[in-house]
Amino acid sequence: MRTMKPVEEQFATLGGVRLCYETFGDESRPALLLVMGLGTQMVGWHADFCSRLADRGFFVVRYDNRDVGRSTHLDHRPPPTTLEILTRRHRTPAYTLGDMADDGIGLLDQLGVDAAHVVGASMGGMLAQLMAAWWPDRVRSLVSIMSSTGSLLSGQPALRLYPYFLARPPRTKQEYIERFVKLFGVIGSPGFERDEDEVRLLAETSFERGASAAGSGRQLAAIQSAGSRVRDLRRIKAPTLVIHGKADLLVRPSGGRATARAIPNARLELIDGMGHDLPRGAWPQIIDGIVQNAAAGRAAEASEAPTPSR
Repeated sequence: MRTMKPVEEQFATLGGVRLCYETFGDESRPALLLVMGLGTQMVGWHADFCSRLADRGFFVVRYDNRDVGRSTHLDHRPPPTTLEILTRRHRTPAYTLGDMADDGIGLLDQLGVDAAHVVGASMGGMLAQLMAAWWPDRVRSLVSIMSSTGSLLSGQPALRLYPYFLARPPRTKQEYIERFVKLFGVIGSPGFERDEDEVRLLAETSFERGASAAGSGRQLAAIQSAGSRVRDLRRIKAPTLVIHGKADLLVRPSGGRATARAIPNARLELIDGMGHDLPRGAWPQIIDGIVQNAAAGRAAEASEAPTPSR
């Protein structure tokens, strides 16, 4: 399948934060906002993946969250200390998950989009959940991928991953690439073919676009400070699909199950062999799920539309 080239990088200024974003497809079609996870840039949504969604009838928008890639890095605020991360007690987080969710809504404002289908992965799933809970009129449907409710009782990482979180940040480009490849060798999908050259290219691209250990730390502080979002999730009205890999070691499958239980009428789809990434082999199942859930969103809107008087 051909790869649709994105519109070249653009920027939206939202108060004190500038977001870098790209779009795929016809802007007259329904908007689909892709929100990526902790420390991961918008290129984590592969261009081929975005193109396939555009070919299915969406105007696709991907963007760098604050503190990663080419969006604003809040380097005037210190990252959390190791002790703060271990104890989950942050004295002065630089911002909240709510602030980051507000960034996504602000980007829709800049694009003139009244409402969008929203898809989030990992931390991006948390942000997408908050968008749907706090701005119900702006989210037509929600897909939460490999995410959680924020509860300490579900979705916690496997203990053997903690050394990766606490290791010294890489200092050189080569160190960054090697650590990236090693990490995805552990948390990636054992049930799908892995193209190591593609993983290396993603690591190299991310480094060159603006990788930031301090920025990832500030994002992690926002996640930990948020605590459980179960009350927010219970308010979500948008048709919701929760996708989770059965082999996910970073956000264990219990996080997906808990998310689906908390969101009214959510549908849960567990994928055999999928870890904490978006393997190309799982794209057809994920994309079909997004398309079907968006159709449910359109059907819900049609059923709520006022009947014309005669």
